Amino acid sequence: MKRLFLFTIAGGLGFVSDAGMLAFLIWATPIGPFWARVVAIAFAMCATWIFNRSLTFGRSGRSLASEGARYGGVGIFSALVNYAIYSAILIAFPGLYPVIAAAIASVAAMGVSWFGYSRLVFGR
Repeated sequence: MKRLFLFTIAGGLGFVSDAGMLAFLIWATPIGPFWARVVAIAFAMCATWIFNRSLTFGRSGRSLASEGARYGGVGIFSALVNYAIYSAILIAFPGLYPVIAAAIASVAAMGVSWFGYSRLVFGR
């Protein structure tokens, strides 16, 4: 139960990183909400890896390169699910503020992340 709680905290940290970067990039650059989200997801993935490795799950016992590759693989798969939902929402509701679409997509992809990280990356 403690791991799930810490995973939720990591997800919150990831979402704040993701949403903050997304909002900043939409405001400060001309790249638009679709490319901005790609950058924001990558930024958030780095932040959550550090938190999950340090506090939520602990080190996996694998080499840093192996753990990082596994984390990246699960993260990319989860990010693709997240991005697909985000994109579908923005296409269906073009006037919606992108951070709201990011929040909905992040919650929807959370189960994929939990399963992958807890079983495939940090599972004992």
